[in-house]
Amino acid sequence: MHIVVCIKQVPDTKNVRIDPDTHTLVRQGVESIINPFDMFAIEGALKIKDQNGARVTVVTMGPPQASEALRETLGLGVDDAVLLSDRAFAGSDTWATSTTLSAAIRKMGDVDLILCGKQAVDGDTAQVGPEMAALLDVPYATFVKNIDTRESGFVKVVRQTDEGTEVWRLQLPALMTVIKELGEPRVPSLRHKMRAKKAEVAVWGTAELGLDPNSTGLSGSFTQVVRVFSPQRRGNRIQLEGSIENQVEQLFQHLKKARVPGL
Repeated sequence: MHIVVCIKQVPDTKNVRIDPDTHTLVRQGVESIINPFDMFAIEGALKIKDQNGARVTVVTMGPPQASEALRETLGLGVDDAVLLSDRAFAGSDTWATSTTLSAAIRKMGDVDLILCGKQAVDGDTAQVGPEMAALLDVPYATFVKNIDTRESGFVKVVRQTDEGTEVWRLQLPALMTVIKELGEPRVPSLRHKMRAKKAEVAVWGTAELGLDPNSTGLSGSFTQVVRVFSPQRRGNRIQLEGSIENQVEQLFQHLKKARVPGL
């Protein structure tokens, strides 16, 4: 089984700043980390590798320095790493990102399972996983908390919903976005860290992926950030104090004065 994990290097959320001119995240001089939700996807892939045997490849799209994130995953036990890096990829929205990642997975050819974190903390759209599944024409499940690959040609997953859980059986190849319940990320071993230092990270651009530069990056994006602003504060705010019972009574009286229907 060949498992591909798609990750993203994101700015540390403690230091996020917005460029007032371009309305994009300022990444220069800001510490970068692997998107926390992607760490659970890596752990899920490595668990399958430990239990049933699998080859795990991690892929990310970003500038050359994103190779640091890939080497970090190699230190955890990942087998191979691929960096998608090209000036043509700059400014990608979720669709252009999905297009590029999907092209990389097609190039790999023998992929059985694709894992992604449920969302990236710098965008919070949760769109890339489902968009990739649509582009690759494979079944997918979101908010997955457990993966069972023991049945040949199929995968059984447990996904979290607002009402409880659902059990799905998907035919391979398939894609899923995962949540933290899949498992806490492991600590890198010295053996894997030593291998990661010497490992070669493949770098693919538009030429290697066979992509038209106009279908990637800003040119291939359907959405663009036009303006970033903080919501204007509303007046007439009321702070409720006292015990929970007193606060509930105060809230009821305020709503009643406001003539909320049903009160």
